[in-house]
Amino acid sequence: MRIALYQPEIAGNVGAVLRLGACLGVAVDLIEPLGFQWDDARVRRTAMDYIDEVDITRHRDWASFRAIRPGRLVLLTTKGTTSLYDDVFAPDDILIIGKESAGVPDHVAAACGLAVRIPIRAAVRSLNLATAAALALGEALRQTESLP
Repeated sequence: MRIALYQPEIAGNVGAVLRLGACLGVAVDLIEPLGFQWDDARVRRTAMDYIDEVDITRHRDWASFRAIRPGRLVLLTTKGTTSLYDDVFAPDDILIIGKESAGVPDHVAAACGLAVRIPIRAAVRSLNLATAAALALGEALRQTESLP
């Protein structure tokens, strides 16, 4: 299981996902360009010393990511038709989350083997990226009996 962030824009969200990956033993892929400088103090401040405990791979673009990560992609999206809580995950899945302002472009969505949504109230748009990652990763690891 891996988490991939497609062109994330907010350093604090990336830091929180890195900390999540460290705590649950899941590698994190960052697909550039990033919406902030990698040396942004906000990444380290949010991830704290956990940043040294997570396997991070930065990819210069979508093509380079797919060249070394050919596995099934599970897209977290508000447009998904399958609930996150259905029995859908496999141990080698890559959970992919799009940029905060726009999600993923159509060609990335088309490359995903599954698009899941997190059920939320109709009156609100979406969860914070890091919160969504935590819910999805927790459920995926639970389903695959891979929790630490």
